[in-house]
Amino acid sequence: MAHNINVKMSEVQAKVSAVNLKQSRLSQIPNANFSGSTSLNSGSNQDPTSFGRITQTYLSAGLQLQTSAEIFNFFSKRNTIAANEWELQAAKANVDKLKNDIALTAANAYLQVLLAKEQENITQVQLQQTAAQYSNTKKLVDAGALPALNALQLEAQMALDSVNYISAKGGVIQNILTLKSYMNIDAAAPFEVETPPVDLIPLDPIAELQPSDVYTLAIANQPLQRANEFRLKAAQKDIAAARGAMYPTLSAFGSLGSGYNNQAKEILSVTPLPAAAFGNVNVNGISYNVFPNQTFYNYNYGKTGFTSQLSDNFRQSIGLSLSVPIFNGGSLKSNYERSKLNFNSLELQKELDNQQLKQDIYQAYNAALIALEKFNASEKSVRANEQTYLFAQKRFDVGMLSTFDLITTQNNLLRAKLEYTINRFDYVFKMKVLEFYKGQGLKL
Repeated sequence: MAHNINVKMSEVQAKVSAVNLKQSRLSQIPNANFSGSTSLNSGSNQDPTSFGRITQTYLSAGLQLQTSAEIFNFFSKRNTIAANEWELQAAKANVDKLKNDIALTAANAYLQVLLAKEQENITQVQLQQTAAQYSNTKKLVDAGALPALNALQLEAQMALDSVNYISAKGGVIQNILTLKSYMNIDAAAPFEVETPPVDLIPLDPIAELQPSDVYTLAIANQPLQRANEFRLKAAQKDIAAARGAMYPTLSAFGSLGSGYNNQAKEILSVTPLPAAAFGNVNVNGISYNVFPNQTFYNYNYGKTGFTSQLSDNFRQSIGLSLSVPIFNGGSLKSNYERSKLNFNSLELQKELDNQQLKQDIYQAYNAALIALEKFNASEKSVRANEQTYLFAQKRFDVGMLSTFDLITTQNNLLRAKLEYTINRFDYVFKMKVLEFYKGQGLKL
């Protein structure tokens, strides 16, 4: 589980679903954006500070902070959040499914290692027995008590038993390599497996593994079935979100801004001009000087500073907006229809997976029954062949049975033992598959 790449990839997808959920939740918070710009302008254009028409070259700058928030959108966002929550649960269940698959595969590979070790032990004992027989027979042949053919036959059998033993040892290594590959462990890395007696592997009584009962537990506990339920709930929320997107959206907005023009000027000082007579006028023979009835001033201008302009040109706005979708190429309607079709597709997929699960469970139960019968039959076969071999060995020792017949009896016993071992582990694995479908993990 810790090293399997498929599990890691599914965990990454679960993290992506978590990011989608987080983003959909954050979408409820009002957004805010700050922007700034500067430009060189010439020709006839609008002064960004006074908004009057000017025809001069100037450098301008603008700053703006904008925010907006949806007030009501027919619960489209809320349903999207709920859909993403269910999608996250489905992604986590999918991780569990892959872990279960890996567990079952690794358990089978592990049992194959144990089987290979049992076969190695059986063939080793067989080789030792044949070697002992050959040694005794060779002594008798050398003493002239038996013909040389007996020793040759046992020598040939010993060579055959050596081949079987070497093949069994190779099978152990091959099955360990297979197990290491499932666990994503380097093939060259040292690796040993514990080999407890098969009798110590816990098995539920087959009477407690009736297929109807197992199926009921599997529907509730299997990760694939849970993932299908979560995806259906997510699809329902997607339908509601897509339907809400077709209705009007009410939003609030606000903005703060200011501008700067490097050609903007301000009055630095004002100086009154001395009064000057326009002329004079004669009234009743008396001449009077005539002065204007207002005072004239001399204005001293200078460029307005950046900070001052930002303060003087500061502006604010706040308001409400209503967005009513009227026609947008049918995209919103199509999204709504697609969401309903996706829900129908998920319903069919759920039904298909449940049917397949039920079929697999009943097949696994039938396979377990057959494996149990084969195991019991092969156990009887071993006992019968052991008795046959014991009698054959006694007859051979007193010269009443040929070497060929003894070897034949011995090979029959070997095949019975190997068949018994294969059937035993096959039965254990078939039972583990039934236990696995209960959704309660694997115990080895």
